[in-house]
Amino acid sequence: MDAGEKLRGLPSVHEAAERLAADAPGVPHALVVDEARRALEEARAEIRAGREANGAFVERRAAAALEALARPSLQRVINATGVVLHTNLGRAPLGPLELPAGYTNLEYDLASGRRGKRDAHTGALFERLLGRPAIAVNNNAAAVFLALHELAAGYEVIVSRGELIEIGDGFRIPDIMARSGAVLREVGTTNKTGIEDYRAAITERTRLLLRVHPSNFRIQGFTARPALAELAALGRERQIPVYEDLGSGCVADLRPYGIEEPVVAESLRAGADLVSFSGDKLLGGPQAGILAGRPALVARLRRNPLFRALRVDKMIYQALEVTLRRLLLERWDEIPALRMIRQTEAEIRRRAEGLLARARNVRAELIPGESVIGGGATPEQAIPTCLMALACADVVAAARKLRSGEPPVIARIEDDRLLVDLRTVFPAEEEELAVALQALS
Repeated sequence: MDAGEKLRGLPSVHEAAERLAADAPGVPHALVVDEARRALEEARAEIRAGREANGAFVERRAAAALEALARPSLQRVINATGVVLHTNLGRAPLGPLELPAGYTNLEYDLASGRRGKRDAHTGALFERLLGRPAIAVNNNAAAVFLALHELAAGYEVIVSRGELIEIGDGFRIPDIMARSGAVLREVGTTNKTGIEDYRAAITERTRLLLRVHPSNFRIQGFTARPALAELAALGRERQIPVYEDLGSGCVADLRPYGIEEPVVAESLRAGADLVSFSGDKLLGGPQAGILAGRPALVARLRRNPLFRALRVDKMIYQALEVTLRRLLLERWDEIPALRMIRQTEAEIRRRAEGLLARARNVRAELIPGESVIGGGATPEQAIPTCLMALACADVVAAARKLRSGEPPVIARIEDDRLLVDLRTVFPAEEEELAVALQALS
């Protein structure tokens, strides 16, 4: 049979839709017709390319498409990689949240009965945590853009060459500065910048001294940059605000757990007039960009028309408020990312031993290893952990099978071994994980 005969043998759109509708009760007829038409176009393309396709092919493709449209795309996965802030898995995992159904007092002051401000739900918590007022926008790139646009559009911003970083997915500090209208004034070199470099670059067009924390890389060796307090002193001397983009946003001090990251409140106490950081990294909350600092500067940012364009919605405020309250009350274990970071290697080993004892047919060896923070935070800082090295003939096929499960399990492949790190697995997920691992045997 030649291609022409095969094409003529395909059902019409009407015929294909009639057959599909019988197995898809409740699906709008127009949608069934659309998917039948799409499947027929795919079948014709297959035939023209010399491959086999027929009426059954059309029905299978269309039925699979309708099923996929009815199934949520965003779903819970079990993160067994040991990467705490896994960018592809949503960065900081959120704990249980009770989102208010129906209407809320998002912008309504219940005490006065008048219109309120949505950042009132987090403002008092930020002030107690940081000692400064703060506002939230939809991510840290937006926070940087808003700060530069309000404080330096049309004027110069001085920044060290060693801090002109890319913050992920092609977003680069120089590009954000250009879009904001600020003019970049580079000083120093890639590896060394001194306070005199900043001083010599100040002109009547200077509006901001910018310091960018290298949260996603490290330069080692012959390096130098002025301390934040030194830069702040220069800013006060010349009456120019000092703005520090901290990126990863460490609010709780993680140094006792081996994580060296600047703490937001310490930057403010050192003299930074304004700081920005992410909500979904070491803060442990939802995606957001936080701007905190001198009241006058924060008020200016809030009045900028772009603030409304970049503001966050009621669901983000709810998640952010819950996270901030847990931080303030030092309920560390109620913030999943912080609980995961604080786990010791011995604790993870005990969990792994318990899981293997319950799932006896899972063949795995417990080996020492490392977890990482991830998410563009704390580069080259690993946390000791205990890994489950699974015994499997084909690690790629085994990883694929875990991903196709319900729920999907995301493990990591390293040195041709399939590894599971319980640091990033919620205790309540262990039984599901055990079932998924047993299915590999």
